[in-house]
Amino acid sequence: MSLKIGLISDVHATPAPVNEALTIFRREGITTILCAGDVAGYGEELEQTVELLIKSQCQVILGNHDLWQLSRSDDVANGPAEEYLRSLPAVMESFVEGKKIFMVHASPYGYFMKGIKLLDENAELLRDQKNYWADDLKTFPADVLIVGHTHQVFAERLGHILVVNPGSTLFNHTCAILTLPEMTVQILSLSNKAPVLSWNWGMLYADLQ
Repeated sequence: MSLKIGLISDVHATPAPVNEALTIFRREGITTILCAGDVAGYGEELEQTVELLIKSQCQVILGNHDLWQLSRSDDVANGPAEEYLRSLPAVMESFVEGKKIFMVHASPYGYFMKGIKLLDENAELLRDQKNYWADDLKTFPADVLIVGHTHQVFAERLGHILVVNPGSTLFNHTCAILTLPEMTVQILSLSNKAPVLSWNWGMLYADLQ
C-alpha cells in the first residue's frame, strides 16, 4: 500500500503559503508532513507560522535561520516561538514503507550552510554538481534524502539515493508530495504563482510585494 508524505521547507515566518500547502495535504489525505528547516527568517509572522506547524503535527528540523533567531540577544529570542525552535532536532531519520528517510536542512554530516545545489539560475541541471554529490553520498545510508536551504526545487537520483528539495514555500512557491515505496515526487505550486525552480539571491523582491 502506498503512503504519501507532504514536504515543505524554508517557510521563513510567512504562514499564508504554509497554510495553503497544509490545505493541499489535507485534501490528499496526507497526515505525515515534514519540514526541512528555516521556520524563521525574512518574514515577520514567526509565531503564526509555528502555530500552523504545531497544529498540523508537522515534523520539523532546524535550519540556519532558526539558529540565527536563537542567537539573538534581545528579549525576542525568548518567546514561545523560540522555545519551539529550541525543541527541534538537527536531523530526522525514519523508516517508512521499507525505505529509510533522512532529512537535514542543508546537507548531511552536520552542515547547516553547505547546501546541495543542483540547478543553475535558469533551473538547468548542473551535471558537475550532480556528479559531485552522487560521489559524496555514495556511502550514505539512506534511500531518500530530504533537504532545503538552497531555495531550489528538484527530485534527483544521486546514485542509490533519491534527493528531494521541495523548495521554499515563500520564495519558490512550492511544496511536494513524496509517495512511498514507489519513491515518486510531485511538485505543487502555491500562492497562484508559477513555481520558481531556482530562486537565486540576485533576484529582486518584486514578486513578494
